[in-house]
Amino acid sequence: MKIYNFSPGPSILPKEVFEQAAQGVLNLNGSGLSILEISHRSRDFTEIITKARDLVRELLDVPKNYHILFLSGGASTQFLMSAMNLLPSNGTAAYLDTGSWSSKAIKEAKPYGNVDVIASSKDRNYAYIPKGYKAPSEALYLHLTSNNTISGTQFHEFPEVNIPLVCDMSSDIFSRPVDVKRFGLIYAGAQKNMGPAGTTVVIIHDELVGQSERILPTIMDYQTHIDKDSMFNTPPVFPIYGSMLTMQWIKDNGGIAAAAERNEKKASTLYAEIDRNSLFDGVVDKEDRSKMNVTFVMRDVANEAAFIDAASEAGCMSIKGHRSVGGFRASIYNAMTLEGVEKLVYVMQEFERANG
Repeated sequence: MKIYNFSPGPSILPKEVFEQAAQGVLNLNGSGLSILEISHRSRDFTEIITKARDLVRELLDVPKNYHILFLSGGASTQFLMSAMNLLPSNGTAAYLDTGSWSSKAIKEAKPYGNVDVIASSKDRNYAYIPKGYKAPSEALYLHLTSNNTISGTQFHEFPEVNIPLVCDMSSDIFSRPVDVKRFGLIYAGAQKNMGPAGTTVVIIHDELVGQSERILPTIMDYQTHIDKDSMFNTPPVFPIYGSMLTMQWIKDNGGIAAAAERNEKKASTLYAEIDRNSLFDGVVDKEDRSKMNVTFVMRDVANEAAFIDAASEAGCMSIKGHRSVGGFRASIYNAMTLEGVEKLVYVMQEFERANG
């Protein structure tokens, strides 16, 4: 039976990447050594991290006045590291609260300066993206989460503000074109569209480096990692290798524009069935629906377990919704095929025939 992995993360990766990474674990580039054992100072790894950095710059059209880093600690570390580096103790930063991850970013930033939460969708369990807000003129940046994996919402247009945007793009980076010039800082954990869990890409404008004026722990200072080309300490070697392979796969398959087209087709196919099927309802406002994490519920909750069983029997795995939302969540990142989405749609249709 063919398996379709709808996990929100760590998530599906391309089969070609699995095969290449497996070969690299056994014998990297014919060296006789594994990617798991080579020195991060070796020529082989230097070429890998350089290529990974070049692919980020090429795929996202990152201008030369931005630094690209590969760090440890996931997006959760960036919640506080971004504030430590960008927000002076007497300064103000604006934040949008659109879900679990943005609320955690807000919590982590508060010890380092004034955090102004200018809009929130918590009143409806994060079922929409707030609109009609204004960023305070004194704010040094506006922080947002581009895609919300738990609730299933996504910014389809980014705010027009006169201050730098700081954005957690962990769950939709490389899924669609982004005008990097509109952002002061972008960070993203790898375990959705970029590669295996364990590294985080950071894209930061050179004017934002050293902005906080506070004394920082050496490893928490972006300048440290810029000066050392992301190798101040031993970097997450294998996740960077896997990310490089995944980004090369994206490039080989038409780049970001082609990925966005495929993702649009997958999302529209699944949402159309949710809206048509008499047994299911979407969770979030239609205009804010995520193209990465599709959330929906069953009108009769008594049938939820049976539907999950039916999906699993058909090879559609990991569709159970987050406990804070309930229902179901189908994560359809870059590597998920249209065939996989159509399989899930078929299961929904068959379940309706049997239970409608």
